Amino acid sequence: MNISIVIPVYNEEKSIKEVIGKIKQAMSSTSHEYEIIAVNDCSTDKSQQILKTIQNIRVINHPINKGYGSSLKTGIKNASYEWIVIMDADGTYPAKSIPKLINGCENYDLVSGKRTGKNTKIPLLRRPAKFMLTYVANFLVGLKIPDLNCGLRLFRKSNVEKYLNILPERFSFTTTHLLLCIADNHKIKFVEISYGKRKGKSTIHPIKDFIRFLIIIFREGLLINPFKFFTTISILLIIIAALLFIIGYFALNIILDTTVSIFMMGALQIFLFGMLADLILRKLK
Repeated sequence: MNISIVIPVYNEEKSIKEVIGKIKQAMSSTSHEYEIIAVNDCSTDKSQQILKTIQNIRVINHPINKGYGSSLKTGIKNASYEWIVIMDADGTYPAKSIPKLINGCENYDLVSGKRTGKNTKIPLLRRPAKFMLTYVANFLVGLKIPDLNCGLRLFRKSNVEKYLNILPERFSFTTTHLLLCIADNHKIKFVEISYGKRKGKSTIHPIKDFIRFLIIIFREGLLINPFKFFTTISILLIIIAALLFIIGYFALNIILDTTVSIFMMGALQIFLFGMLADLILRKLK
């Protein structure tokens, strides 16, 4: 089996050389032919210079910073082989787990790591958003997903190519791809891996990334199950309208007819919008 290993790189001068070295070491223990493609997303540190000193890899440089998802897309488009491994350059994912993903992958379209090993160290700042996003995703697809956005995974190039136009350019590439694969009934396997502390400075920004997180939830709802997503919002608005009516009638001795009507009309419009979105999605499929 031939493997293309794609590594998005942005300001990873403290870890990139070690990460690539560990990948080479892990792959040397197998009989698979492989290539390593490092996509430098216009790093402002010494990442580009370091990549130039590493032998037997392909380096692609973005002229401007385009984002994590865009870097993955560039690597995938330039991959020589059908099977592709993606892995972050910050040292958090264990390269030694790559052979575990490859083993027996022929029967699957996607093999993803699940960060539930003994040495899993997911930052506390990310855990609430990760929990909420996983809960929403589980609700939308009707399944319990072991790890929604693991950045170490193996998939067929032909599988991901058909989604490239709708996969995000920046964050949530892995989340969206996994949910699309589940929605389209692709064969998926999860393999337990560890997850370490990153080397270098994190690019996570609490406020900006919280807003991005809300956008991700809205986008996934539209892509995966718009009817269920919008019906849930519609039901919540009806409940609010009912509570307002009860509070107004029994506690305030008034009927909040205008407010209740606004919420009820909003619920109806959102429900109809969900039906329309679902019909469009089914038509596209």
